[in-house]
Amino acid sequence: MGEMRFGPSGVPSRETPEAAVELLLERGYSACEIDFASGFWMDYPWAERFGELARDTGIALSVHAPIAGFMGHVERDKKQRMAVGMLDHSAGVAVAAGAEVVVFHPGFLLGRERADAIDSVVEQLAELRERLEGKGRGVPFGAEVMGRVRELGTAEDVFAISARLGWVRPVLDFAHMHATSDGGFTGVDAFADVLEVADDVLEPGAPFHIHFSDIAFANRNE
Repeated sequence: MGEMRFGPSGVPSRETPEAAVELLLERGYSACEIDFASGFWMDYPWAERFGELARDTGIALSVHAPIAGFMGHVERDKKQRMAVGMLDHSAGVAVAAGAEVVVFHPGFLLGRERADAIDSVVEQLAELRERLEGKGRGVPFGAEVMGRVRELGTAEDVFAISARLGWVRPVLDFAHMHATSDGGFTGVDAFADVLEVADDVLEPGAPFHIHFSDIAFANRNE
């Protein structure tokens, strides 16, 4: 097993890169996810300096793309083009900061069968990859397991997408999986089973990005 790193799902200060890294170190963190889920706030010079300081202090970085930055759209319309732009920009910031992965949400069924939706996500991600590589932004992406019971984004969906695209990695969110399983992640076996599948999908030596949360779980059946 490689080194384990822990950090928050958001940069703790937006004032300066120095202030952000100082807070991370004070709190004992060794990783940080750059938070663009609600929108972009960091420019390239900020990202470059943040990345430089993070490398010097041993802090591993990742980027969370905006929520609307997902692939698998039914129509190649304005929304799809905006999503491509969001993922493109997220990858650009990741390169500038030296982040190891861009986390994104896998999308939605949008009235389709699950297999058809996954095919669409894979097709559009492959097209995106060509665009990113042409710009020198070919960083690894991480498809996050979602917390929607009847939508795209189960662990199985994420594993299927990752297995078909070598540059896409599964990002397990245990709070999401705990919720969608009605509280099933309380013992060792549940964690071991899903981690074993993830290990089979990940390329050897690749960083494995995981989300944990202290969000309270409410049983949907109560």
